[in-house]
Amino acid sequence: MTLLEVKALSKEFDGLRALDGVSFAARGGEILGIIGPNGAGKTTLFNIISGIYPPSGGEINFEGKSILRLKPHQVSRLGIGRTFQIVRPFQNLDVEANVMVAFGHRVYPSLWKSAGSVWQPEIQKEVQDLIDRVGLRPHLKQIAKTLPLGFKKRLEIARALALQPRLLLLDEPSAGLRFEESLQLMGLIRQVCDQGIGILLIEHNMHVVMDLCKRIVVLDHGSKIAEGSPEEIRSNPLVIQAYLGKEA
Repeated sequence: MTLLEVKALSKEFDGLRALDGVSFAARGGEILGIIGPNGAGKTTLFNIISGIYPPSGGEINFEGKSILRLKPHQVSRLGIGRTFQIVRPFQNLDVEANVMVAFGHRVYPSLWKSAGSVWQPEIQKEVQDLIDRVGLRPHLKQIAKTLPLGFKKRLEIARALALQPRLLLLDEPSAGLRFEESLQLMGLIRQVCDQGIGILLIEHNMHVVMDLCKRIVVLDHGSKIAEGSPEEIRSNPLVIQAYLGKEA
C-alpha cells in the first residue's frame, strides 16, 4: 500500500534550487533509502515532508490526501514521525519522561495542558512498553544527557514511535555510531518496519543502506538521478560517478 507520494517536488532558497522536480512513492512496511552526497537535498526533502519548510512547487500526498502547507504538529498528528541526525532529547529529563512528553502530545491538545495529568497508569504502561521495545528499560530513570549516543538514538526513535506513526522519517540514524551499535540499531529499524510502519531512511553508511533497503532513491544537486534495488544502484554509472565512487 502506498503511504506517501511525492510528485515533482521543488524547493528554492534565495534563487538556489535545493530540490528540483523530485518524485517517488513510499509504501507501508517498506524501508526506502534516500542517499546522495552532502548538499543533495536529502534533509530539505525531510523538512518539507514534515512541514518545516513549504515547497516551491510539486505535491505531497499522505494516504491519498495532500499535506502541503500543513504545520509540523499537524503532519505528526496525521501519522508521520521524524528523527533528526543531531539527537534532540530533553537533556535534563530521564528516559521515561522524554517518552511521556511524546505521549502527552498524542493525548492532549497542548503540552501545557498535559502537565501532571498525563501520568495516568495506562499511559505510563504504554510508555514503559515502548521503552522496552527499543531496548532502554535498564535506563528508564537515567537522565537523557548522560546516555551514550547509541542509546540517545534509540530514545529519539522511541519518542517518534510514541506518536503512533504510519510513516517514520529517519535522518542519519547510524551517524557517529560504532559498528556494533549500527548493527543493533539496524535490528531495531527492522522490527519497526515489521510492524507495518513505512520508513524513509537518509543514511551515508552504505553498509546500512544496502542491508536494510529493498529500494533506494538517489539525489544529486537536488535532482533524483536514480531509483531501484541495491543491486541496481550499485551498478548505476550516474550513481557511481556522483556518489559511490570506485568502491562500488
